[in-house]
Amino acid sequence: MDRGAPFSSTQPLVSVVIPAFNASTYIERTLRSAVRQTYPALEIIVVNDGSTDDTAKLVEQIAITDPRIRLLSTPNRGVAAARNTGINASSGRFVAFLDADDLWHHTKIEKQVDALGRLSRRWGAVYVLHYIIDEDDEIVGVGGSKTARGYIYARHLNFKYIGNGSALLVRRDVALEIGGFDSSYAAEGIGGCEDLDFELKLAARYHMEIVPERLVGYRKYPGNMSSDHARIGRGVLEAIKRSIAANPQLPRHAARSAMALTQKYAFRQYRKAKNLRLSVAAAWAIFQYPRFMLSLVRQASLLILKQCHFKSGMAHSKRLNGAKFDDQIILSPVEGPEETAQSRRLLMQLTAVDAKLGSIVENDERVVFPSGESPKDRATSNARRAERQP
Repeated sequence: MDRGAPFSSTQPLVSVVIPAFNASTYIERTLRSAVRQTYPALEIIVVNDGSTDDTAKLVEQIAITDPRIRLLSTPNRGVAAARNTGINASSGRFVAFLDADDLWHHTKIEKQVDALGRLSRRWGAVYVLHYIIDEDDEIVGVGGSKTARGYIYARHLNFKYIGNGSALLVRRDVALEIGGFDSSYAAEGIGGCEDLDFELKLAARYHMEIVPERLVGYRKYPGNMSSDHARIGRGVLEAIKRSIAANPQLPRHAARSAMALTQKYAFRQYRKAKNLRLSVAAAWAIFQYPRFMLSLVRQASLLILKQCHFKSGMAHSKRLNGAKFDDQIILSPVEGPEETAQSRRLLMQLTAVDAKLGSIVENDERVVFPSGESPKDRATSNARRAERQP
């Protein structure tokens, strides 16, 4: 297996954390995309989260060919706990997360390290955009094209720029400082949005950079976590509610718009799941935000037309994006998002909110957590706690 370019001791180490549960179908392809990175200073930590298939065996076989790979096996506790295990076991300056069925373009880590490495520590992470791929690694669609950089908390709360768990590279000490991933989502049966929860905790305290290229192949197929629409809808709503509750400095209008947009997203997920009870509840919640209700009615009026063109549209998407997501892919330019006058106005308002909140975060060096710890104290205690864990 290709081990990438020669490793230079002057390059900061990047720890790649791959949570894996019954991932034998895709884990070899996923690991191949990690070890073939043009950035060679990697340690690749696969956390086998209680798999009952051949995941561990396959990883062990691949690790023989590349000493940068190591396997950690734990009881099944969910993706958040698995990622936290990987973070605690890591030794890199940066941590990058890769889901066990996703793929990376071979330049992803190099471009992210270059982007974040030139910035001060107030910049906590860097993200990229993604393609949507199928079971055969074929591109069948594209993720969102909205982007923002800097202090983006209010905008990310509303527009959810990142969109998947394989797009982020974060400073390790920052990941520890914000407490890692929240495993309570899985315990409550709404796992799948822990990455959004993590991103919002990060965005509330740090600036975020963007490499505006589609460098992730985000896999969607029947049976994977992203296809459980009802759970995803509930999880996203819960993540937004928790973030708003944890950040009382957020203006009321920014919180209301975030809830309205998220209720619309949840409504679409529940409709895909054919869950009438949750769909009605989400639609009723949207009625509480009149300015957003008109767009929902407009979407409903176009539903029949969209359904009529669904099959032909999917076939066109297949023909248009028929390339494989692999080392030979030619990255296409990222087109700007389609925007309405309403969304542009909202973006301007939220940009102003972020400018104000960002200046507060930058200037207040004595911000403390509810526990009374400063960010520096928490980072130190979390790092020490991680070092004590096996």
